[in-house]
Amino acid sequence: MSNRVVCREASHAGSWYSASGSQLNAQLEGWLSKAESTIRPARAIIAPHAGYTYCGACAAHAYKQVDPSVTRRVFILGPSHHVPLSRCALSPAEIYRTPLYDLRIDHKVYADLWKTGLFERMSLQTDEDEHSIEMHLPYTAKAMESHKDEFSIVPVLVGALSESKEQEYGKLLSKYLADPSNLFIISSDFCHWGQRFRYTYYDESQGEIYRSIEHLDKMGMGIIEQLDPMSFTNYLKKYRNTICGRHPIGVLLNAVAELRKSGVEMNFSFLNYAQSSECRNWQDSSVSYAAGALIAH
Repeated sequence: MSNRVVCREASHAGSWYSASGSQLNAQLEGWLSKAESTIRPARAIIAPHAGYTYCGACAAHAYKQVDPSVTRRVFILGPSHHVPLSRCALSPAEIYRTPLYDLRIDHKVYADLWKTGLFERMSLQTDEDEHSIEMHLPYTAKAMESHKDEFSIVPVLVGALSESKEQEYGKLLSKYLADPSNLFIISSDFCHWGQRFRYTYYDESQGEIYRSIEHLDKMGMGIIEQLDPMSFTNYLKKYRNTICGRHPIGVLLNAVAELRKSGVEMNFSFLNYAQSSECRNWQDSSVSYAAGALIAH
């Protein structure tokens, strides 16, 4: 047996975002400079995971709320796009590479999560194929660069969880959310609209199709801001909105609900909303992006 460190390569660099550290750094700085830090320090953020040309500007509004001086551990919850998964999975890697610098996985937290028996281990191939966690790594590295040797990451791939499983994982992770030195990144895009996504909900009373999409997304965003997991579940059942990170969001909402039982007050606010394009006819398609942050009082 060798003691070789297992590294997850930055497999989407050069396609979904720049593989050049200096170019990537300049792009991230540009987007962050246009966002305001209004609700720091964030305990959790929701941000998109599309290619940076589409959502880099939107994501900056969430990352601007991160305070690197208090954050020591970054949990990244991303949905599984390619492999069927009914639970959550942990990475086999110890290091996640980015074009900026390498990120270390938190061995102790991973060991504690393993002990619960609730987690599967994904293969390195699955990990490198998946983009939902990776798209947050350069932004995490950038937001934390002033304390880059003082934090670790806890990547969690979230499967198609039942409501009871969302509750179970929310309860389990609530103790970590309660700790101000932990940051949770919830990876999600919002509505995927168009025939290629098999989703064409349209409320004509809203006017153009893209306005109907925005109205639908903002209804869901308003429900997330209420921090009520059951309301969010009911919204998804009613409208079937194609929010790909609905299960990571559900886990977060259940973790907050658990903490609220013991009197911890938290508030969530969305700060930015964008669409990849404006749909006006049935041949069009778009993906929506939203960025927001959770703070504890």
